[in-house]
Amino acid sequence: MSYATKAPARNEIDALSGPAVLEFGTDWCGYCQGAQPLIGDAFAKHPAVQRIQVEDGPGRALGRSFRVKLWPTLIFLRNGAEVARVVRPTDAAELDDAFETLV
Repeated sequence: MSYATKAPARNEIDALSGPAVLEFGTDWCGYCQGAQPLIGDAFAKHPAVQRIQVEDGPGRALGRSFRVKLWPTLIFLRNGAEVARVVRPTDAAELDDAFETLV
C-alpha cells in the first residue's frame, strides 16, 4: 500500500473517462492498513477499474474538494462523476455494492 503524496488536480479527476476509484488515506493510518486486504480483494474482482490512491490530510485540496473526513474513503467515479462512496469499509458487501454502481 502506498498513497501518492502528489495528488492529481480536481479538474484531472473530473475529466476521467470510464470507471475509477479515488482512495484517500495515509500509509501510517491504522484504519487504512486494516482495510487494505478487503479493498485489495474487491479490486481483484474488478481489474478494469482504475485505482487512484492519494494521501490526504490538512490542507490537501483534492480531499477537501470531496469533503473527505475519515480514512480510508473510497470515491467511486464514472466518467469523473461520483456515483458512490465507502468510508472505512468493514465488509465485502459494501464494496461490492459500490463497484456495481460503476457498471
